[in-house]
Amino acid sequence: MSASPATRRLLASVLAAGGLIGAAAIPAAAHDDDRRGHRGQHSSIVIGDIQDDSRGHDNRALNREWVEVKNTGRHAVNLRGFTLSDREGNRYRFDHLRLDGRSSVKVHTGQGRDTDRDVYQDRRHQIWDERDTATLRDDRGNVIDTETWGRRGHHGHHDNHRG
Repeated sequence: MSASPATRRLLASVLAAGGLIGAAAIPAAAHDDDRRGHRGQHSSIVIGDIQDDSRGHDNRALNREWVEVKNTGRHAVNLRGFTLSDREGNRYRFDHLRLDGRSSVKVHTGQGRDTDRDVYQDRRHQIWDERDTATLRDDRGNVIDTETWGRRGHHGHHDNHRG
């Protein structure tokens, strides 16, 4: 049985359109699944290392307590309006901070002078406990990464949610 030329043309255009749609969907899927599938909308911005539960209450001890925010992508991202919060709702809001590609910034608990590599929450008490969750949200309030750890320190468990 042979198809008419019109049917063959129609079938060829449907297959071509399907191929284009499929090709367009592949990079998005690969992008979302990159980094163990735990990225959100601003998928190049993630929580990195964490130093929690610093002993002592002076500013030096508070600044030994920090959460790293990393840009794993190649392009710079302005973190203005992004927030980092703990399980109890303590929240740090980034001001204008351009985080270059493949770089990171440490968010310290205590007081200090903000730079490109270190920013300070200006708090007078510890906020990251030995069992806690750090949540990173973008400037629209969407959760883009979380990190949870337990009694024996940082466990490296990332969760990703949208909205």
